[in-house]
Amino acid sequence: MAGTFGDPEIVELQKDILIIGGGMAACGAAFEAKRWAGDDVSILLVDKAAMDRSGAVAMGLSAINTYLGEQKPEDYCRMVSADLMGITRDDLVYDVGRHVDDTVHLFEEWGLPIWKAKGSEDVLLKDGGKPVRSGKWQIMINGESYKMIVAEAAKKALGIENIIERCFIVKMLLDKNEPNRVAGAVGFSVREHKLYVIKANAVLLVAGGAVNIFRPRSLGEGMGRTWYPVWNAGSTYAMAAECGAELTMMENRFVPARFKDGYGPVGAWFLLFKSQALNGYGENYMTKNADMLKAFAPYDTATVVPTCLRNHAMLKEMKEGRGPILMDTPTAMKKLAETMTPKEIKHLEAEAWEDFLDMCIGQAGVWAGMNIRPEETASELMPTEPYLLGSHSGCCGIWVSGPEDLSPKEWQWGYNRMTTVKGLFTAGDGVGASGHKFSSGSHTEGRIAGKAMVKFVDDHKTFKPEFQKSVKEITEEIYKPVRNYLEHKDKTTSEDVNPYYISPKMFQMRLQKYMDEYVAGVSTYYTTNAKMLVIGLRHLQWLKEDSANLKAKDLHELLRAWENYHRLRTAEAHLRHIQFREETRYPGFFYRADFPNLDEANWKCFVNSRMNPETGEWALKKVPHIDLVEKHYGGQKH
Repeated sequence: MAGTFGDPEIVELQKDILIIGGGMAACGAAFEAKRWAGDDVSILLVDKAAMDRSGAVAMGLSAINTYLGEQKPEDYCRMVSADLMGITRDDLVYDVGRHVDDTVHLFEEWGLPIWKAKGSEDVLLKDGGKPVRSGKWQIMINGESYKMIVAEAAKKALGIENIIERCFIVKMLLDKNEPNRVAGAVGFSVREHKLYVIKANAVLLVAGGAVNIFRPRSLGEGMGRTWYPVWNAGSTYAMAAECGAELTMMENRFVPARFKDGYGPVGAWFLLFKSQALNGYGENYMTKNADMLKAFAPYDTATVVPTCLRNHAMLKEMKEGRGPILMDTPTAMKKLAETMTPKEIKHLEAEAWEDFLDMCIGQAGVWAGMNIRPEETASELMPTEPYLLGSHSGCCGIWVSGPEDLSPKEWQWGYNRMTTVKGLFTAGDGVGASGHKFSSGSHTEGRIAGKAMVKFVDDHKTFKPEFQKSVKEITEEIYKPVRNYLEHKDKTTSEDVNPYYISPKMFQMRLQKYMDEYVAGVSTYYTTNAKMLVIGLRHLQWLKEDSANLKAKDLHELLRAWENYHRLRTAEAHLRHIQFREETRYPGFFYRADFPNLDEANWKCFVNSRMNPETGEWALKKVPHIDLVEKHYGGQKH
C-alpha cells in the first residue's frame, strides 16, 4: 500500500456528541445518551476495533466483579479506598456504587447468563434472584459472549449508521475561539485510506488504559501475551494530556499476580475454589508476613488487605529465595470434592477450565501444553509487568467533576465526569482516583457520563466548533510517519534499518526498556529512586524527539506508530508523578528506594498534573484528600 500512498480521502463530520472507544464505558454511554437525547441530539461512536470484541471484556469474563446486592454504597467506598491505600474520590466511587446494580440488571435483561443460587435459578436479580457469589462484591456469570451482548444493546440504541468501526482517533482538537474548549477529534481508518475530521459539541474519551508501556515478561512470539488488552495504548491519557486536561494519580499502577506465562486470572481460584497461594516450601506467605504488612496499615483494616500488599508479601518470598509462588489447586479441589458426588467433581473440574475459556483462553492453552491438570498439579503465580488503568485495582487517570449532590465544591464544576477541559468527558479507565469499577462499573460510569453530556449539549446549543489548525495541517501531522517512510525508504537495503526513521516496533522496544529499567519494572523488582527517574526522563525526552521520525509503510504500521506515541506520552506522565510523590504509597506495585515508607503526614493527598498544550511543559501539584465516607485508619475513625 505504501507505494500508492497519496493524500487520504478527507471525511469531515459534525455531531453533537462524539464517543471515542467501543469498550464497556463507550457502550454504556451510547445506550444512556440515546435514552436522554432522543432524536434531537446527534451521536457518533468511533471505535479503533469492532464493538463486539472491543475493550477489556473482549475475550469474555467468568464473573462480574462489582455487584453490591445487600452491600451499601458506603461499604463499597470503604473497600475501594482501603484497596488503594486510602486515596480515592468517595464522590465518584459512591456514584458508581449507587447505580451499578441497575446496570447489571440490564445485562441480565439483555441475555447475559448469571449463575443463581439453588431455589432462585429462574428468578431475575431485579426480582430477588440470588446470585452465586465468588466474593463479597463478585458474582459468577457465563460470560464468553458478555461483550457481544452489551455491544448489541449499544448498537441497537445508536443505530449502526452512527457507528464507525476500525477508525483510530489519535488527537483531540481544541477550539479556535474559546480557550480550553474541545472542538472535536481526528483519526484515520485502518482499513481504508481515509482521514476522519470530526467536529463535536461534547466528546467522551474512553479508549481504555495502557498496556506495553513496560517490557513484558513474555518475550519473542509471546510478546503479545499480556494481562490487560494489548491494544490499550494509553490513548485516553495521552490525548487528554495533550489538550490540557488535568490528570490525577498517574503514579498509581496495577501489577496483577496471575498464572505465570498465560496471565490467567486468579480471582475465581481464590474466591470460588477457596485455593491458597503458597511459597515454594508450602508456606502461606500472607500469614507468615502478616507483621511486615502492619508498617503499611493506615488503610481501613476492617475492610480488605490491599492488593498491593499481597504483592508486597509475595515479592519478599521471591527476593529471599523461597519461590516459586504456587497456587495450590490440588488441595483446594480435593477439599471441595470431599462433599461431592463423582458427577459433581467432574462438573467442578470443568468449571476450573471454563474459568479460563470464558476470559483468558491462552491460560487454558498453557495448561494443556504443559500437561497441567489443576486437580493434580499446582501452578506457578507471578506478578506481571505494570499496567496503567483506572477501572480495575488501579486509580490513575483524569481529574473529573463529580455528581452535584455528593461532591464538595472543589470537585464539582458543572457536569458529572467532565474533565477540566470544557466539553471533554471520560469514564471507565479514564476516570482517575476511582478504581474497582471493573466491567459493570465502567458501563455504569459511561451511562453517567452519557446522560451528563446530553445536558451539556442542551445547555450549549449555540456552540459552533472551529479548529485551531486547518484540515491540511492536521492531515500532514497525522500522516507524517507515512511521509517519513516514502521519502527515505530507498536509502538503505533494509527498510527496517534506516538512519532517517525508526519503526514503531523498535520505538516500542526502546520505550519498554527505559520504563522497565528506570521506572520500576520487573527487572528491578519494581524499584526505582530519584537518580534513576532523572535518567529515565532524559531517555523519554530523547525518544519524544525521535517520535517525529516514526515511519509507517502501511495503515497498520501507522496505527502502531500512533499507538506508541500515545504510550510515550502516558509513560512520561507516569514517570513524572512517581518522581513527584516522595514516598512508597503502593508497596508491591512500586517502591521508591529513597523513600521506602508511607508518609501520611505529607502525602495523604492526590497528585495532579497538567501539560500545557502550547508549550509542552508539565506542572504537578498536591490536591487535598477528603474522606466523605467514614473510614478506619490505624484504629482511628476519619
